[in-house]
Parts: sequence; structure tokens; C-alpha cells
Amino acid sequence: MAIREAMLYACEDEKVRCDVCAHHCLIPEGGFGLCRTRQNVEGKLYTLIYAEASSVNADPIEKKPLYHFYPGSYAFSLGTISCNFHCKHCQNWAISAAQVGDIPTVEITPEESIRRAKQNRCDGIAWTYNEPTIWFEYTYDSARLAKREGLYTVYVTNGYISESALNEIAPFLDAASVDVKAFSDSFYKRVCGARLEPVLATCERMLEKRIHIELVYLIIPEYNDSTEELKRFADWVVELNATIPVHFSRFYPAYKMLDVPPTSIECLERAYEIAKEAGVEYVYLGNVPGHTYENTYCPECGELLIQRMNYRVKSRIRSRECPACGRAINIIL
Repeated sequence: MAIREAMLYACEDEKVRCDVCAHHCLIPEGGFGLCRTRQNVEGKLYTLIYAEASSVNADPIEKKPLYHFYPGSYAFSLGTISCNFHCKHCQNWAISAAQVGDIPTVEITPEESIRRAKQNRCDGIAWTYNEPTIWFEYTYDSARLAKREGLYTVYVTNGYISESALNEIAPFLDAASVDVKAFSDSFYKRVCGARLEPVLATCERMLEKRIHIELVYLIIPEYNDSTEELKRFADWVVELNATIPVHFSRFYPAYKMLDVPPTSIECLERAYEIAKEAGVEYVYLGNVPGHTYENTYCPECGELLIQRMNYRVKSRIRSRECPACGRAINIIL
């Protein structure tokens, strides 16, 4: 087990206050944070998962999903264990619900992750599969190395990173795929054990720091699929920046929501129309391979800019302008 003193904490009497995520856990001697991976040992906070990887793979960047960030490229992807959320519908619950020692991990140092990324001919590194914020010390060290070696860096995140932690890693973080689980605080409290507002604040801060972001909204029938809620979400996106790509993803029964049916295609298409009518320029449907809304179209003239099939890019533009009308496209190539 790779144990290391944590970053971003303060001592308060015999307790320590973790400042890595928005929970700001106050941890007594011998106790753990809500993520179960950070422990107070004699007045110092330690991360118990530094360099411990549970999942490693070279993935298409579209799998994150990031559709407007180096399309067609590959990211060396790593995940560890546990999470600072406890989502009842988690698709990766086997690792996110695990505690230290529950499942096998392998030690991959930041230096080794860079070597493997290059060995696998990847263009960047992504920390994904579970919440990278709780892996902060490792992702921070790895991101600094990656940038020196010319690799891009990506967080696939629930957006619950603290302002302090984001300030630290922002100079070395290029992009983030941020899950907005719903657009109601009651959903966050009931289903995830968290709050909505810190997620929205993170999105705003990432934009201010020029981190490329794309938003993912997993639509769960009868939980976060009302027209009113989807409209409020879309309006917020437009107010933030109408060019932010939005991915409405199809839910499949998982973990503690096995009794909830998959999202219908009609519901996903309704969400697409709501977002487009609100003024969101780039809207996609996820977990529906072969659907036309996997593709990227010019928001001005409707020209096909990027054609996809599942996670594979079949064709794409070569500049940041629409070849038909000249409209500037929010994309990094």
C-alpha cells in the first residue's frame, strides 16, 4: 500500500481538516475521510492510495467522453479505488465502493505512468474510472510530469474538487469531463450523498482557468428526467457558455438501482431538443451507438464536422472553423 502524507489539510486541535474536496472532512485521530482513503495518523493526514491503480487502459478520448478535445486521440487511463460520492446508480461500483485492501491494485509511479503512456502511443493521460480528486497527490505529481513530457492531461470527475485543490492542479490540467448528476440538490443528497452547488462552482472555475470542459448528464428515468429540470440545466449551461459540449447519457440498471429501467431513446432525444432550444450549441447522446447525435454538426449551418461510430472517429475537420460557413468551432485539435 502506497502511503504518503497528503496535501492540503490543516490541523484543528487533535483533528485534521482535509481541503481536497468540497466535503472538507474534519477527521479525528485514527479516523478516515468520507472517501475512506485519507487517514489522520497522529495529527497528520495521509493518503493511503498514492500510486495504487485498480484499472489501467489506453482509451479513445471519446470514451471519457470528450468530443471536442483532440478527437481521435488516445489517453492512457488510470483509476484507483473508492470515491467521495456514494451514488446508488454507479456503473463502476466494484471499484468506487471498495475500500483499501478490498480489491487488488498495482503500484504505478507517476514516472511509470508517463512511460506506459508513451509506450502505448497515447497522446495524453486521463485519471478516470473512479473519482480522481481523492487521488489528488498522485494526479498532481503525474500531471506535472505529463506536461513536461508533452502529454495532455484529463480529469473525468464529479466536480467536487475544492477551490484550493483546483488552484493547485489547474496549471497542469488541460481538460475535464464533468458529471452533473442532476440539476436538483435533493437528488444529490438522496442519491449521491453530496450537494449540487460545489459542482456548478467547479465548472465556473474551470472555465475561468481555461480548462476545456464537457458536461455529462446521465438521464435516470423518474429521477432527473423531468422537462423542467432538463430545461433548468440547459439554461444554466447557456448562461455559463453556450459552446460547452453537453452529453446526455443513457442509464442502464446498476448497483443499487437495478429496479430502474434503461432510459428510452425518446427521452434522450427530448433532452437533446430541450438543450438545443435553450441555445446549447453542441449536444450529444451517449450509450446509444450509431445514433446520429453522436456526430458533431456546425451550430450555424448544420454541416457534419465529425462523424463517429461509438468511440471511433470516422472523419473530422482539420481546422477550428466550419468548412462550409466559416463559423468558429469550440474544439481543440
